[in-house]
Amino acid sequence: MEKMQKVIKGKAHSVLSAHNGDIELMEVTSDGFVKVRITGACATCPSAQQTMSEVMEAAVKEAYPESKGVILVHQVSDELINQALKILRKR
Repeated sequence: MEKMQKVIKGKAHSVLSAHNGDIELMEVTSDGFVKVRITGACATCPSAQQTMSEVMEAAVKEAYPESKGVILVHQVSDELINQALKILRKR
């Protein structure tokens, strides 16, 4: 997990931070998939999946050829949930 974190942060961080985003390693599954979450402005970008394919999958495969691929996990942030709850409670 720690080695995968270095690969992900090393390759993707510079690409995503240029667009006010970042990446978080969620899990390396027992069947060889790497699950990540994109945060910041990049989380809502329509090109996020393409970035995963072009940047992350290539970096992960290069460092760990045995990996099966990168899965982009979409999660709603606590901040967004809290904003939605505030709006709903006003009604």
